[in-house]
Amino acid sequence: MGIRYLKKSVTLQGRISAEEAEELQQWLKSQPRAAVNVGKCEHMHAAVLQVLLALRPRVTGMPADPWLQAALAPQASS
Repeated sequence: MGIRYLKKSVTLQGRISAEEAEELQQWLKSQPRAAVNVGKCEHMHAAVLQVLLALRPRVTGMPADPWLQAALAPQASS
């Protein structure tokens, strides 16, 4: 499924690969107030997680994976 970009938010669905990290980073830098919905994310490569942790966008939703929940929880605003 991948990443779906909207005007003011982005949704991560399914499995997100390392190849998608750079595009996500550039989009988030151009949209500093954007929200990132990770509720339907099954797995994200560590590079994508690093982008989220470095840029600290507003994160909505929580993935089913407990480890990923813990990694994103400090910045979550479900």
